Amino acid sequence: MNEAAAPAPDRAADTGAEPRRRTVELDGDEALRLLSGVPLGRIVFTRQALPAIRPVNHLVDGGDIIIRTHEGAALTLHAQQAGARGVVVAYEADDIDLTARLGWSVVVTGYCHLVTDPEEAARYRAILKPWTDQLSDHVVRIQPDLVTGIRLVPED
Repeated sequence: MNEAAAPAPDRAADTGAEPRRRTVELDGDEALRLLSGVPLGRIVFTRQALPAIRPVNHLVDGGDIIIRTHEGAALTLHAQQAGARGVVVAYEADDIDLTARLGWSVVVTGYCHLVTDPEEAARYRAILKPWTDQLSDHVVRIQPDLVTGIRLVPED
């Protein structure tokens, strides 16, 4: 290996110049509260037997995560095919200060279903505006089975 091409080791952590950080586990209620305070997250689902990740905006309603999607979206198609049993998904959102390297990250794992009640779907479409110009006429509800999260904090 060429010594000149190797990256220099990061000495900041060794010298104590960089503040130390630690992670603190969040309980489910705190994790959902934090999730409800940010507008954007990432949904993770299976597409052609491989993981797929899409950024989406969301809202939290009664502990469920609500997103909008469009007719041809892979998630919409999977949810339609799965019917009542739903589709296993993960949903992740975070708020990290890149300079201070502090913040939090939340992951929700559960089943998603299409919202089929016309009045309920219309209510969500009225309050959850898509962040793209694509017609997102379907509403999906993620019912959490597992809610986990961490907070990155300065070490005492």
